[in-house]
Amino acid sequence: MACKIDRVLSPDGFIVLRVSGRIDCASVDVLQELTESEKAVNDRLALDLEEVTVVSPEAVRALTIAEGTGIELRNCPAYIREWISCVREHGLPE
Repeated sequence: MACKIDRVLSPDGFIVLRVSGRIDCASVDVLQELTESEKAVNDRLALDLEEVTVVSPEAVRALTIAEGTGIELRNCPAYIREWISCVREHGLPE
């Protein structure tokens, strides 16, 4: 399944982008564009990653950067969280 992104406004005022499927190189660009445009409108932005099945190294890099800019990662699968922690500690190979 390709990456699917649904936009939801949560009761706590966050814009939540629910991401499902695979986040690959092509999906990363779309996700980055969406997060940048949404962040310009509302600083309270979250990515719900509960239904993400596969991520590319580029996706992990983008998620690490997004979280560093204040975007909340919700329901982040353990393997993605671990990879993000490794990227923060050691960086990603180029």
